[in-house]
Amino acid sequence: MDEREVADRLEITGLLARYTRAIDTGRWEVLSEVFTADAVIDYRAAGGIAGGLEEVRAWLAEVLAHWPGRLHLVGAPVIDFADGEAVVVAPFTDTLSPSREMIGADAKGLCQGGGWYRHRMVRTPSGWRSRELVEEQAWRTLG
Repeated sequence: MDEREVADRLEITGLLARYTRAIDTGRWEVLSEVFTADAVIDYRAAGGIAGGLEEVRAWLAEVLAHWPGRLHLVGAPVIDFADGEAVVVAPFTDTLSPSREMIGADAKGLCQGGGWYRHRMVRTPSGWRSRELVEEQAWRTLG
C-alpha cells in the first residue's frame, strides 16, 4: 500500500464514523459532509425509504425522533478501489432506545439490529463522499 492509499483508507474510515455520529446525535446537517448532493440512500431493508439526501435527511429527523437514545457501531470496513471509486462494505450494529434513561432489555420500543452498510464512494474536491448507501439488514429485534 502506498501513502495515498493509506490516507484514503483513513479518510474513508473517518467518514463512516462521521456518518454514525451524525445519525446518533441528530446533527442532520453533517450528512452533507458524508454524502454527495446527488447521493442515493436506501434504508428499505430496515423498513425505511430510499431517496435523495434531502428526502432521507427529513425522513431520518422525523422517524428517529422516536428513539432519542441511539448508538451505531461500525466495524472494520472492507474497502476496494477501482476506477476512481471506493466500494466500501462496513459491518454495523445499532441500538435505538425510546429513552436516554435506563430501561429494561425488554422495554417497549427498544430496537437493536445489525448488518452491513454498502457504500459507493467518490473522491470530490472536499474529500471522499458517499454517492450511494444501501443498508443490508442481517438481523433486528424489537421490544
